[in-house]
Amino acid sequence: MTYPTDNASHLVPNEVNRSKSVPASRTKLIIEPGITAKNYWRDLWHYRELLYFLAWRDIAVRYKQTAVGIAWALIRPGLTMLVFVGFRRLVGLPASAVPDPILVFAAVLPWQFFSSALSESANSLIGNANLVSKIYFPRLVIPCAAVVTSLVDFLITFGLMAILMLWYGVAPSWQIVTLPFFMLMAFGLALGCGLLLAALNVEYRDFRYIVPFVVQFGLFVSPIAFSTADVPEEWRALYALNPLVGIIDGFRWSLLGGLVPLDPNTVSISLAETVLMIDVGGWYFRQMEHSFADVI
Repeated sequence: MTYPTDNASHLVPNEVNRSKSVPASRTKLIIEPGITAKNYWRDLWHYRELLYFLAWRDIAVRYKQTAVGIAWALIRPGLTMLVFVGFRRLVGLPASAVPDPILVFAAVLPWQFFSSALSESANSLIGNANLVSKIYFPRLVIPCAAVVTSLVDFLITFGLMAILMLWYGVAPSWQIVTLPFFMLMAFGLALGCGLLLAALNVEYRDFRYIVPFVVQFGLFVSPIAFSTADVPEEWRALYALNPLVGIIDGFRWSLLGGLVPLDPNTVSISLAETVLMIDVGGWYFRQMEHSFADVI
């Protein structure tokens, strides 16, 4: 089924006998402006199979014709962990209640997911330009599929985290039940930022250069090689404005059995910023969506 982009039409019978089938000659064609917008979220649900297909296609293509295949989902975060563990020991950061590899990798997990999801979703519309310009479907499906693809990589990397915890004898406690909440926050933040950047990337191609810089900058200003407790107390409120701070601290707290402190205020700030980014990103994406096929 296809839908027009601006005005949608539907068939309604002439008010004669509704219990009987209405001949085509006695059918009215009514054009109602704005019906596509009213049915947008219903259409998004109807096109859920397209979302599954795009996500599966991206997963299959990502590691196609690579020597180690899906193992890249483990190699990248593993090497990142080794670099930051070496950094901690080089600068002499104070030891925490858990081994350094566990402390760092618990932060690499959400960061790797967020950075990958942000990069993929920001470039998703440009990468599917032929699809966007030829047929109608809710364009929101494309960046959503990109974030879901990164979620698969996260699940694979999570297996390496489980192996490290077994190796070092670190067992989760009741706090593990809160992990889906922090994962949902990371998903929402990546989706909200991805929607905004995907729409901006269509209009202004400068963002293809800005996004990698933002991701690289975020790696160093997020508490990955260190914990928030290492930040001077007078700067922590300002540092908490980074929405990833509350998410990373939450991951560490939930995975490591509460051995790493968690400030509820930091989580509240991250949650508020995540909701704000989803609202802003979704609003701007919907405002610009009608022009994607013409501009792209």
